[in-house]
Amino acid sequence: MAGNDQLDQDAIAAQWEASLDSEDPEAAAKAAADNEITGVMAEQWAAMVEDGGRDAAVSGKNGNERVLSQEEIDNLLGFSVGEINIDDNSGIRAIIDSAMVSYERLPMLEIIFDRLVRLMTTSLRNFTSDNVEVSLDRITSVRFGDYMNSIPLPAVLSVFKAEEWENFGLATIDASLIYSMIDVLLGGRRGQASLRVEGRPYTTIETNLVKRLIEVVLADAEQAFRPLSPVTFTIDRLETNPRFAAISRPANAAILVRLRVDMEDRGGNIELLLPYATIEPIRNVLLQMFMGEKFGRDPIWEGHLATEIAQAQIAVDAVLYEADLPLKQLMKLQVGDTLPLDMRADALVAVRCGNVTLTEGRMGRVGDRVAIRVTKNLRKPNTTLAMFEKADEQTKLMEAP
Repeated sequence: MAGNDQLDQDAIAAQWEASLDSEDPEAAAKAAADNEITGVMAEQWAAMVEDGGRDAAVSGKNGNERVLSQEEIDNLLGFSVGEINIDDNSGIRAIIDSAMVSYERLPMLEIIFDRLVRLMTTSLRNFTSDNVEVSLDRITSVRFGDYMNSIPLPAVLSVFKAEEWENFGLATIDASLIYSMIDVLLGGRRGQASLRVEGRPYTTIETNLVKRLIEVVLADAEQAFRPLSPVTFTIDRLETNPRFAAISRPANAAILVRLRVDMEDRGGNIELLLPYATIEPIRNVLLQMFMGEKFGRDPIWEGHLATEIAQAQIAVDAVLYEADLPLKQLMKLQVGDTLPLDMRADALVAVRCGNVTLTEGRMGRVGDRVAIRVTKNLRKPNTTLAMFEKADEQTKLMEAP
């Protein structure tokens, strides 16, 4: 390699010498000046490259110790746990939510929780003796494991049981609402932000006050669900660690309802989580588009339908005898052949509508017409009004106050 470099340098020197001999002095002087400028620029570029290499080495050395924060990771991925845009269905969020069941398939839920907001506004005003405003922030579908990992701590998680549905739900009260509510209940001044104590567990007094708040919320939730399905919510336990509040598998879907509670310049969020397995017993009711006294049943329409059915014209057949004949024998029938009927002369005639036997009777004559005298009561069909009423028993139980 050293020999090749020496040959290259000798060749370049010979070319420069030949060019200098062939050029005039003025051109040679100008070329020398240009070469000098070019040399200066080359030295500057070399210095810049050397400085850049040093900076890169220093940054590379320190870069091994650089760890991205959770906020930076969320920004790189394009979404944040604290600020999720539920209308953004692009990129990674679309992939994450692709297998989720949308709550919009259960339209009655929004009506229920709108009613819960109105009930809670009145109840919390009576509970705190303060001006409380409750608003419905959002209703979304989430995976249980993702929600448990996104709960901001510290918080109080209340596991409650729906007795009639034989399953559980979860209510989460964030720290800001806990301290705001405690401040109001214990006589804190209005217009002053509540103090937030970090790094210690909740005291017995604070826990009991939060439990009373959850009881008020669950009582209003019972009233909100009562027109659809009577249910009783009872507190099972209070937890501060999400790991101890697991009521479903991490991959299971659930309905998440976030309620915002504002008390002048204080407040916080209450989140109700209902797994789909919990609301499965009333899924048919939640699929309804509107809520009325009889949940979509129209007595006027039912009366018209019953009248039209009663006036419907149907074909009735009087069957004297039926027999199975071989196709070969049937093809040989001719005019004058006799078909013996294996029946007595006083045998009953079956009265049928289609394939359904309604009753039986004896054949006779009235005037110049053949008639049948009914000898047995009408056979009740498999589907009767009593069956419809029995099928509606569950709906009537739901309608009961």
